[in-house]
Amino acid sequence: MPGSERSRRIFTTALAGLGLLVTGAALQVGTGAPAHAATTHRVLFDNAHAETAGNADWIISTSQPDPLGQDSTPSAETDWTGALSSWGVALQKTGGYSLKTLPSGSSLAYGGTSATDLSNFDTLVLPEPNTPFTSAEKTAIMNFVKNGGGLFMISDHTGADRNNDGYDAVEIFNDLMTNNSVDSTDPFGFSVDSLSISSDHPSAIGDSTDPVLHGSFGTVTKSLIASGTTATLKPADNAAVKGLLYRTGYSGNTGAFFATSTFGSGRVAFWGDSSPIDDGTGQSGNTLYDGWNDSSATDAALALNATEWLSGASGSSGGGGGGTCTAAQLLANPGFESGATSWTASSGVITNDTGEAARAGSYKAWLNGYGSAHTDTLAQSVTIPAGCTSATLSFYLHVDTAETTTSTAYDTLKAQVLSSSGTVLSTLATYSNLNAASGYTQRGFNLASYAGQTVTIKFTGTEGSTLQTSFVLDDTALTVS
Repeated sequence: MPGSERSRRIFTTALAGLGLLVTGAALQVGTGAPAHAATTHRVLFDNAHAETAGNADWIISTSQPDPLGQDSTPSAETDWTGALSSWGVALQKTGGYSLKTLPSGSSLAYGGTSATDLSNFDTLVLPEPNTPFTSAEKTAIMNFVKNGGGLFMISDHTGADRNNDGYDAVEIFNDLMTNNSVDSTDPFGFSVDSLSISSDHPSAIGDSTDPVLHGSFGTVTKSLIASGTTATLKPADNAAVKGLLYRTGYSGNTGAFFATSTFGSGRVAFWGDSSPIDDGTGQSGNTLYDGWNDSSATDAALALNATEWLSGASGSSGGGGGGTCTAAQLLANPGFESGATSWTASSGVITNDTGEAARAGSYKAWLNGYGSAHTDTLAQSVTIPAGCTSATLSFYLHVDTAETTTSTAYDTLKAQVLSSSGTVLSTLATYSNLNAASGYTQRGFNLASYAGQTVTIKFTGTEGSTLQTSFVLDDTALTVS
């Protein structure tokens, strides 16, 4: 509203308490070579959520985080110790995978500097977690997938609370998908069923083109259930969700024992039981079940093909690794209609206040407009896949000011690309009170040079001490191809 001073107490979507920039929210994961090099696929196995509680032993090796510390050239499953050692050894022997474990006592994080930060990996394996993810961990997982990571969710039957803390994998996974700060609206298109199915041999669907069922590790025909559950698919929420193996007598949207989906630029796989990945060997004292080598199923091929697909190695559409690029719009909540979801912003920036009109819908990002010395920021972390040759950032900007000068930029808005440490990689443009005009103008910038990197798109509005200038953003996009 020209000439007006913005009210400070009417914003229904304020993010009070957040800093102006989460400097750990983005990581430049590659310089020179692409982050997702086609020859090495980086997989992190979680062991920070009671994956060895009770009789479980869901680790690839007792040497953590690096399994190579136990045996640098494993040739058999017993060269590494853990019920998932066969899985780990099989990947290691290909020469195309780098494997790590998140040790007990650690936390999942994305955009930090530790060696086990998710930004350093293509795929995260969650093998039957038995303690809930914290709010920060759920944000990390969801942003990791949204920005191109692969997520492998392996559940067990309801009531499989191995550490007696009141939580099982069914509850933990459903909480992840419905109670996070990134997208809680059924983002993957399925929910985990609260079932305890004693036994079955789910069969694969007839799709000869699917890279998980027909990958480089073999053809998948059946899996097995030895006390497990299934998922209910909801394609109306995410059209990419797909059931690959079904409980006997089930098809369509019910009884899916193994399912895949996508979210943002990333890929997701779900498996309804931990028994298929159990190779029967592990640490002393555990009662294990050898589903990996069960001749009545093809569980090893299923696990390995799925890991390949999640890591981008299969070259199929939908993922963020392997040097491939699928045409997509990468920014989450680009028009701000979900409020503060997926953005980091100063208090009051993302708002449906009517003092400035949105270009479309009700919400927009309104920086400054106070008529006093003030700084506002708006930021989102995003990964631009390494194989993309085109990447265009666009947004609509409306500038409204009470300044009357035609020569001096008293109030400014900078559009920048940043690294995780807060280093400015590029200032794309600087706007000011001199750009004031009625309506919105679309702005666009080429970000193709950042392919293979995770960067932060950041807007910083700085206002002087007297007359207001409002910088209003709406309908952002980062399109790649």
